[in-house]
Amino acid sequence: MNIPDKVINRLTLYHFILDNFREDEQYISSAKIAQLLNIDDSQVRKDLKYLDYPGKCRVGYEAKKLKHTIEDCLGFKQKRDAFIVGAGNLGSALAKYDSFKDYGLNILAMFDNDPKKIGTVINGKEVLSFTKVGNFVTKMGVDIAILTVPKECAVSAANYLAGAGIKYIWNFTPCILDVPKDVKVWNENLIGSFLQFTNSNEV
Repeated sequence: MNIPDKVINRLTLYHFILDNFREDEQYISSAKIAQLLNIDDSQVRKDLKYLDYPGKCRVGYEAKKLKHTIEDCLGFKQKRDAFIVGAGNLGSALAKYDSFKDYGLNILAMFDNDPKKIGTVINGKEVLSFTKVGNFVTKMGVDIAILTVPKECAVSAANYLAGAGIKYIWNFTPCILDVPKDVKVWNENLIGSFLQFTNSNEV
């Protein structure tokens, strides 16, 4: 089933709620989910229709079953290996985020071009020379790169990754990448998210 990106984003938020749901409560309503996320409960019901898992009238959704249904639908059990390119503050923070594994993302190694960082280990992941990316892509069959390099290095790094065989780039840099058509880029717009938040709430 082709699920829109915005719906996938909300489904992951629903999963966060269900993952922390009290074990002594069996059911959760769309109204409760909507209240926690400050959205309309009709939107929650519309999103959950993509799962083909109907709730019970006046009761809601069985929390554990809904959680597992979201996991199956979004492919949490499908493990995907990835590299982090850029071992600075952001790259290091992402490498330390162990919860990625709960959603099927397995960070195998990190790459950087700073001699002071090469050879160090961050949360069990060795920082390797960026020039070795191609060898490891071939050797380990990895096709996903998480890009966290400085802005001025982003375009050249992305092109190098594309040439090395990377097919998916999760871009955390404040730069729009121009890569071959067979390479998919997801731009993580941290600044845009922050400005959207501050303009929609009186902070």
